[in-house]
This record gives sequence, structure tokens and C-alpha cells, in this order.
Amino acid sequence: MSAGGMQERRLVARNRNFRALLVSSTSGVLGNAVAAVALPIIAAVELQASNFEVAALAGMTFLPWLVLGLLIGVWVDRLPRKPVMMAALVVRVLVLGLLPIGYWLGFLSTPLLFVVAFVAGIASVFFQLADAALVQQAVTPDELMEGNGLITGTGAAADAAGRAMAGWLTTFAGASNTLLVQLTASIVSLLAVQRLDVEEVVQPPAKRPILREMADGLRYTFSTAPLRALLLNAALWNLGGNIAASLLVLLVLRTLGESEVWLGLLLAAASVGGAVGGVTANALGERIGSGPLWRWSMVPGVLGYASLLVLSPGWGMLWGLLGMFVMGASVSWNIVVGSSFRQRVCPPGMMGRLGAASRTVSWGMLALASLLAGLLAESIGIREAILVGVVIACSAPLVALLGPLRGVTRLEDLVEAPAPVGQEHIPKPSS
Repeated sequence: MSAGGMQERRLVARNRNFRALLVSSTSGVLGNAVAAVALPIIAAVELQASNFEVAALAGMTFLPWLVLGLLIGVWVDRLPRKPVMMAALVVRVLVLGLLPIGYWLGFLSTPLLFVVAFVAGIASVFFQLADAALVQQAVTPDELMEGNGLITGTGAAADAAGRAMAGWLTTFAGASNTLLVQLTASIVSLLAVQRLDVEEVVQPPAKRPILREMADGLRYTFSTAPLRALLLNAALWNLGGNIAASLLVLLVLRTLGESEVWLGLLLAAASVGGAVGGVTANALGERIGSGPLWRWSMVPGVLGYASLLVLSPGWGMLWGLLGMFVMGASVSWNIVVGSSFRQRVCPPGMMGRLGAASRTVSWGMLALASLLAGLLAESIGIREAILVGVVIACSAPLVALLGPLRGVTRLEDLVEAPAPVGQEHIPKPSS
């Protein structure tokens, strides 16, 4: 077993709270993966929605980041995170349960699908911001790369299993019935969160207006050169990459005429790549430096999405399996390095607002990308729209390779004491 694998096992063995967060996160990812496959298939197959509706649906779970992320980030900093996570999971179970019930009783519709996706997305905002804040407090700063790598790797493995399983289940049991797996996974995640025993750092009740605290989170997110570079890189990647990802269902089911099984396999290949990227990120970061790993991570990712342009029925689908695997590994490397840096530099009382502000920008791009993908698919065609997404995604590695962090070997060396919110603070690499 590799040294990295031994370290990951030791972290899980010695840290009960990290184990609970790992189980919660992995179960949640498994359920979300099933839903990510089932929801667009419900729209495309069971409801016969238009190309625009199918593509736009993928953005509904991310739209709350764009319109409510900053506000929720303030609340997450003011409230104990464990109850927030539990409440979010309960809401997800109740809301997503409406879809199989609607299918059984005959009131399932496209508007209901969009509403459920949006409300479930709101619950996810609360859960993920609280989860990120608790990870920061459940491990030491030196364990962040290791812990995030393990969470990303196991999460990606669960994502692969969920997507592959969903692709098969939607064929034989129906897409709406497949959501029962998501509901079960959410209950498992809820039980794991209940076992958490973390002494939380919560922001004291503030008399300041909530809009000012939202602005503080935005200012902090843009206050340093590293944070700005990480954010721009993620935003450009999400904008371009999710245009391609949002059209994958239409490409496979309508343009190529392949089955939901192939769709599940393609999505699972990306997740398997993500698992490999997650478990190797810590070792690669130590070997070549977190800076070079972050800068070069998106280059193979662009090539991975470009493989969708050469897909053809039958054996021609194998190019997509390889490309999606490569893309998944690239994204995991990028996420592990970026998340670990943010958690290392950010004070606990600001973590919710930092996560909200950064994801409002970067994950808000996912919502915009899905809407843009739908418009492009209707106006210029599905393959042509994917090409537009690939071209936009190319700008993400360029920002990393040519930007202010191009000469930094270890992003950890940029960490300094956080400046007061609103004051410019640009860390310099150590000599």
C-alpha cells in the first residue's frame, strides 16, 4: 500500500468526526449522483420535455448559489453547522420524495420537476457550506490536503457507482422510481451527521445589517491574489465545462440514439477519474508541489470534454469513456488544492461566507451554463453547443498558467494571517 493510502487510513482511524463527515459526504454524493442522472431522464423520457428544458434543468440545482448563496453563507456563519446539515437533509428527503409519488399518482409534471430541483438545490447550499466549515474544524491544517483528498476520492467513487447504477435502474425501473435510492442515501447521511461531536466555532450574534456581512464575504473572497486566481479559474471552467456536461443527456439519448446505460457509464467514468484524482492529489502535491498541480490540472480536463465531440454509436462511445475519466481526475486535483487552500487561510467565523461568495460566483456559472446550453442547443445544434463549451473551458487553464500564481510551487507558502475584512492583503511566496 502506498504511503498516501496509509496516511488516509490513519486519518480515518484516529478521527471520529472525520469518519462521520466522510460517511455523510460519501452517502450524499451517491444520492446526488443518482438524482443527477434520473432528473434529466425524467424530463427527456417520462415527460418528453424540450431540448431547452432538459438542458436548463441541470442548472436549477445550482441556481440557488447564484441568487441566495451569499445570504445563506451569512446564516451558516451565525448558526451551529450540525443542525443546519441535518435540517437540509430532511428537506431534501421530503422534496425529492414528491417526484416518485407524483409519478405513481399521476401528477408529475415539468414545472414540478423544476420546482423540486430548485428547492433541493437550496437545501444543498445550506448543507455544503456547513459541511465545508465543519471539515475545517474536524481536522488540523496539515491534514486538510489529506482529508479533502480522501473526501474527494471516496465521493468520486460513490459518484461513479451512483451514476452507473442510475443508468441501469432508469432503464429497468424507471427514472422516477430510481430516486428512491437517493432518498435512502440521504437518510444514511443524516444518521452520520447525527454522530458528529465537534466543538464548533460560530460567529457571535451581530448587530450589523445582513447585507453588510454578505458584502464582507465578497470582499474577503476577492481580497488576495491567490483567492482571486482560484475563483476565476473555477468560474471559467464551470461556465465552459457545464455547457458540455448539460448537453450530455441530449447527445447520448437523442443525437446518438444510445441508451441510458451508456449515459450512466460515461458519467461513471468521470467519477472514477475523480476518485483516482482525489486519492492521488495529496501525493502529487507533495511530489511536484500544489502550485504546479493546480496550474496544470485543467489542461487534460479540456481534452477530456473535447472527446465528446468525436463520439459515435457503438464502439465510438469508448472515446467518451476515456475522455470523461481524464476530465474527472483533472477536476479532482483542482478541487482538492483549491479547497484546502481556502480552508487553511480562512478564519472559522468567515468560512460560511467565503464558501458562499466563492461558490456564488463559480457555481453560479453552472446555472448560467445550463441555460446557455439550452439556448445554444436549440439555435445551433447539440454538438455545436458542446464545441462552444469546450472553447470557453480552454480559458480556465490559461488563467492558471499565465496568471499571478504561475511561479508558485507551494500554495501553502502563501498562507499568512488573514487581514481584516475590506483591507487589501496580497501574500507573497516565501523565498
